[in-house]
This record gives sequence, structure tokens and C-alpha cells, in this order.
Amino acid sequence: MKESFWEELISRSIHALRDFAPRLIYAVIFFIIGYFLIRFILRFIRRIMDKAHTELSIRSFIESFSIAILYAFLIYIIGRTLGVQASSFLAIFTAAGVTIGLALQGSLANFAGGLLILWFKPFKIGDEVEIGEVSGEVDDINILYTRVHNWRGEYYTLPNGDVANNVVKNNTRTDYRRVQIELHFSFDEDIDQLREIITSAMKKHPKVIQERPFQFWVNNFQDYYIKTSARCWCKSDEYWGVYWAQEEAIKKALDKHGIKLQIPKQEIYQPDIREKQA
Repeated sequence: MKESFWEELISRSIHALRDFAPRLIYAVIFFIIGYFLIRFILRFIRRIMDKAHTELSIRSFIESFSIAILYAFLIYIIGRTLGVQASSFLAIFTAAGVTIGLALQGSLANFAGGLLILWFKPFKIGDEVEIGEVSGEVDDINILYTRVHNWRGEYYTLPNGDVANNVVKNNTRTDYRRVQIELHFSFDEDIDQLREIITSAMKKHPKVIQERPFQFWVNNFQDYYIKTSARCWCKSDEYWGVYWAQEEAIKKALDKHGIKLQIPKQEIYQPDIREKQA
């Protein structure tokens, strides 16, 4: 009886394997063909976006979304080749969708945030932005995350859901940007002389916009100094180079005229002991 059981088991296994082997071979063939076909479709999509001059941010989003859809379809084809029924796939995808939806609520919010970013375009790849406490240049925008790096070499990955619900400051949205340098001076300084010295120094920089105003204004009066602001304009993509150069130029111009920046200080009066005795 035992021998007949094992013989029957081996026979059925061989028969099942004989029936399943062609399906497995076809599945492997479909996987290989599908893999190269997906690569071809992605190249075709990239070529279309190149001809349409699609923005880098939209390109990144479309590519990542297309990859997810194409591989999901390839998995469905392979499953059907292996004998998995369409109804079973529907049940699996439904259950997986509910489970994944509950487990990845944040990712779904990030996906929605990515769509909002691409629709309203508060920024694009290459823009200099400030998002919350993060500032830097946008490197990538995909279906879930926005990636930003700054001049210190720090690299940030921001969830699109948080980005879409945050205040975004885009420093390169316009062609020109105002350089504004805050300076503190003593009350004894001549404001008109300071204005002449500082605006003349700023005008010498080759990358400032000469047609835009050069300004020097008193912002307010503090307890021990006057707070002033020196301003000029430059192209947005040249901002930081102009800003640092102007700070140095202003400092050198002030030193040349013997004018010092005011450092907050406090005077303490101590009466003479002899005055107390008197």
C-alpha cells in the first residue's frame, strides 16, 4: 500500500510538472520580452518628452509613474501565463490595495502632493527654494519625494505631502533678485555720506543691474545704533556671488574712509567713591 501511495504521488507530481513546465517557460520568456519592451517604451517616452521640451520635474514624475504601471502590467501577464485567474488577480489587487492603502497613507498623500506640485508648479528642478527649515536647489521631483541639496553639500529628501502643505519660497522664480545687506552704524555718522560711499561701491560690480535702483535707507533706530539697508539688483542665478562680493566691497569702501560698523555696546557708569563720601 505504501509503495502504491508513493508511486501515485510521484506520478502525479511528474504529470503536474509536465503540465506546469511549459507555463513556466512561457512566463520566463514573457518576463524577458517584457523587460526589454518596458525599456524600449521608456526610451520612447523620454524621446517624446525631449521633443516636447518637457520640464525636468514633469519628466521625472512621468518616468517613475510609467515604470510602476508597466511593471504592474508585466506581473499581471506573467501571473495569467502561470494560470492565475483574472478574478484571483482582482481579489489580490483589491486586498493588496486596501492593505497598502492603510499601511501607506503617508505615501498616498505624497503621491497626491506630487500631482499638486506638478499641476501648480511652485518650483521646478534647478530652482533655489526654501521649504520650511530646508533651503537649497531642487535636484529631483518624483511621484513621492522632492530632493534638495544645498551649497554645504547637504542632501534632503522631502515627502511631497509635506511640501504641498508647506510654505514654499522660490528664490529663482523671477529673472531678477534684490541683494539686500543689513548694516549697523553709530548715530554720529553722516547718512548722506554713507549713502554716497556704499552705493558707489555697489555700482562697481560688473554683474549688478545698472538700470535698477541702488538704495541705502535707514530701517530703524535701535538703542545703540542705526540699522540701515543697502540694496541693489542682479540676475537670480548670480545672486550669491553678487551678495558676497558686495559685502566685501562695502567693507573695503568703509575702511577706506575710516568708517566702522557699529557693534552693540552698553556703557556702565560707576560713580567715584569720593563723590559718595561727599
